[in-house]
Amino acid sequence: MVTIEEIRAALDDHQPKRLTRTPEIKVAAVAAVVRQVDDDVEVLFIHRAEDPADPWSGHMAFPGGRVETADDTSMAAAVRETREEVALDLDRDGVLIGRLSDVAAVGRGRPLSLVIVPFVFAVDGLPALRANHEVAAVVWVPLGFLLDRSNRSTVPWQHGGLQLELPCYRFRDHVIWGLTFGMVDELVSLLEGGEGPGRWMDPR
Repeated sequence: MVTIEEIRAALDDHQPKRLTRTPEIKVAAVAAVVRQVDDDVEVLFIHRAEDPADPWSGHMAFPGGRVETADDTSMAAAVRETREEVALDLDRDGVLIGRLSDVAAVGRGRPLSLVIVPFVFAVDGLPALRANHEVAAVVWVPLGFLLDRSNRSTVPWQHGGLQLELPCYRFRDHVIWGLTFGMVDELVSLLEGGEGPGRWMDPR
């Protein structure tokens, strides 16, 4: 099984892709939080609450959100949003161990003027979490499950008259797909010794 130190080492050797920023492009940041549990590592996901105004309503995601004026950096936004969404203080209880490649955001099949920056943090033990109104559930997923390619599935997705089967993970009653799947796929690729990012495209 993979350890936190092996994740740190893989990220140390990684050169994440950084997308071009222009004044009209907004920036968001997310926190992929990992913890060591016995002989495996678990990854923290949130199940976003249903909200018609949210382009990722009801999706599985990492805690995070848009960078605001008060945020000094994109990482500060990831830390703030994680505190707000699940009451986990990464400034106090987490350690930054690396970052993944920038992601060009797509919502409901349309490109958005938004770049998402994923950071990876490690925490010790079993931190107490409390979801806010934006989060329907907090889910720890074993990294061993994500590394096992037999656990990969597909999810039907329809847009513009096209019916596609997109890659996903089905963990219990949760489906990890779309932008979040892409971030996970990059991490999995790095741990498998690949270059990252993942080997797929998300048209969503």
